[in-house]
Amino acid sequence: MLEGLRATTGDDYPLNMTSLLRHAATTFPDNEIVYRDLNGSWNRTNYREEFARVSKMAGALSRLGVGAGDMVGVLDWNSRRHLELYFAVPGLAATMLQLNLRLASEDLGYVIEHSQASWVCVDESLLPVAEAHRDAPGVKGWIVLSDKPSDQIETTLPNVVFLEELMKDEPEEYPFEWVEEKTAAYAGYTTGTTGRPKGILYSHRAMYLHSMTVISSEKLNYNETVMLVTPMFHVMCWGFPQAAVGAAARIILPGRWQAQDIGVLAEALAEEHVTLANGAPSILTPMLEYYRSLPTPPDLTGLRIVCGASEPPLSLMQGFKELTGGEIIHAYGASETSPMATTNGDFPHTLPEMSEEEAWDLKRYQGLPMLGVDIKVADLDGNPQPHDGESAGELLIRGPWVATSYYNRPDSADSFEDGWWRSGDAGVICENGYLKLTDRLKDVIKSGGEWISSIDMENAILDNPRVAEAAVIGVPDPKWEERPVAYVVPKEGQEVTEDSVLDLLAQRFAKWQLPEKIIVSAELPRTSVGKLNKRQMREDYTSEQSN
Repeated sequence: MLEGLRATTGDDYPLNMTSLLRHAATTFPDNEIVYRDLNGSWNRTNYREEFARVSKMAGALSRLGVGAGDMVGVLDWNSRRHLELYFAVPGLAATMLQLNLRLASEDLGYVIEHSQASWVCVDESLLPVAEAHRDAPGVKGWIVLSDKPSDQIETTLPNVVFLEELMKDEPEEYPFEWVEEKTAAYAGYTTGTTGRPKGILYSHRAMYLHSMTVISSEKLNYNETVMLVTPMFHVMCWGFPQAAVGAAARIILPGRWQAQDIGVLAEALAEEHVTLANGAPSILTPMLEYYRSLPTPPDLTGLRIVCGASEPPLSLMQGFKELTGGEIIHAYGASETSPMATTNGDFPHTLPEMSEEEAWDLKRYQGLPMLGVDIKVADLDGNPQPHDGESAGELLIRGPWVATSYYNRPDSADSFEDGWWRSGDAGVICENGYLKLTDRLKDVIKSGGEWISSIDMENAILDNPRVAEAAVIGVPDPKWEERPVAYVVPKEGQEVTEDSVLDLLAQRFAKWQLPEKIIVSAELPRTSVGKLNKRQMREDYTSEQSN
């Protein structure tokens, strides 16, 4: 690394999470934060009030002994208090640990123990989840998050305190100190389908820079309204809480919601005039169906929904645009990338003219690297592949908010190489710089020496208006090594036949690429964060074939 003349700027001015909230509260104090409580009621506050509450919260945590280097777990929904903890805990130079309430109990216990959490904050509705880990080693006590008086809450957790009662007599101005910017502000764990979850520690500096890039790439400012749909307990809700606060945008917090609450989310998007939101296809697909069921669908013109977790089907993006005027923006990232690494918003003016069909096809791509992120695709020998849209390989990523190691997991060192994170995703980079993932390396179907993209095949199946979900897996084959098998879930009240699926695929795929079998199923297995669990599908298929 070259070093030249020393600058005279404030390079020792630390980039802190507290600075984001202080700026919003000082410059845009009346901008709203709208939140839904456990009773389903919507309430309103603003940045001025929230900074005061965060100060009181920091004071309360400090009196408990929370300080620099401590790990504080949070088990909560997309709530007001959860957002406040996003800033109160890092403001003490402690680290906020995201506890994924959808993890299997054994894995959740592992995360609490492996992270060495000293205190755990838990929403009253999740006390049964926490009580399964009441004897977690290293945990000094449990902090209950509730609006109820403590005498109305029963729990078997040891050494319980109640956050609102602790905050009651704390002053509204906490003397926040500067936090060294490389201090871990947050901790999160991967939710893969194999092995134990792996921890990543996210620094103040990394999240500050990530926030600035999200603000820039998604055209976010203080006149926007941001709804946090993605769970705040997983990869920091894709960095949207910090970015929204950094922009001093109006924030909508839907609180506790589950799959059956799609109507609540859909109505809030329209009624609160949301302009930016996030969510996975597994949420956006039923949301689109909800809008279709209304006598008059809402006009969501101006709404951008950043969609990740898996590639959104073309039918979903087109349907949302045609029905509501809202736009779905495909983005890509992972726990290891804090998480946003690429996004596919407005096309650069330098792109050649495209037909409508070509433009929609390009919208399916993972997009362009965000400012600060480097990407490359490498072959099996580690050699960079040309940007020709055809030469496939593994995607590698590096940047100021990209992990360079896992927390206390030396056995996972092969996931990193010379500062690059090895994503495990297979893809290509086009001449125009656009990234297109073709599969997970472990999900690529290798048949007769050729690759078949399960992602492309799934999205083709989803173009059938009678299909609700689709998954394509590779299964062992003595002659061809692997062959594709497709699982299809029909929409309610619809019938899907094997012939109808094969006829649709035959229009886009060669005969040798077509699935050996089409399995119509009522539902598909998913991971704790809603991704299709293809490992489980392969195991189930192999078991069924052997019986």
